[in-house]
Amino acid sequence: MPDKKNKVAIVTGASRGIGAATSERLAKDGFSILVNYSSSDPTEAEAVAARVRAAGAEVRLCRGNVSDPKTAKQMFDLAEFDFGGVDVLINNAGIYELAKIGEMDDETFDRVVAVNLKGTFNFMREAANRMRNGGRVINVSSSAIGLKLETYGIYVATKAALEAMTQIMSKEMRGRKISVNAIAPGQTATKLFLDGRSERELDRVAKMNPYERLGTPEDMAATIAFLCSPEGEWINGQIIRINGGTV
Repeated sequence: MPDKKNKVAIVTGASRGIGAATSERLAKDGFSILVNYSSSDPTEAEAVAARVRAAGAEVRLCRGNVSDPKTAKQMFDLAEFDFGGVDVLINNAGIYELAKIGEMDDETFDRVVAVNLKGTFNFMREAANRMRNGGRVINVSSSAIGLKLETYGIYVATKAALEAMTQIMSKEMRGRKISVNAIAPGQTATKLFLDGRSERELDRVAKMNPYERLGTPEDMAATIAFLCSPEGEWINGQIIRINGGTV
């Protein structure tokens, strides 16, 4: 990896949840951060940027939908112009819409695939061509793949495809010392997961693992930070389940 003062990370879907926690953790580790968000309201993203600055790191906010290839290009352009290049890509942006396969409408299917799969691909493609040697690509999958729960069919399909691309790209980066891995969080206490769920349901879900608690965004950020560190260099082409033992 480059010298600490020169490390640059792009984090997609970084205005809250795992993306926000990862941005703050990598800032503490010395990275300059490009925070991607899609909302028309920048309040949450600006709050993340403020915490990144408080950790002593430089930050840039980049609004854009990851399903649009122009968003990936623009973020890499900005990183190169302001910081000289990109060393780490965290593909965290994703949406979580569930329905039985027989009840999934075309519009929802297309939206989930566009963000979760095409969005990740857009940034992976840009990284494959523009990331500095010695870098890291980390995609965010889901431990739901192993649970095979009803209504998760399309969501899990996008994450399974993401995992396949992860392992293939890790081989395609031969000779550049760019590792490509994925983390697969279990049930995590993010706003996306908590909204609309009763306390009884959350308690049931928490007890699915031996620790009997939900994961936290900080749990996920800690593993991501390790993969981005010099000590994580030898981990490549792997899917790391972070779920407390649920599956």
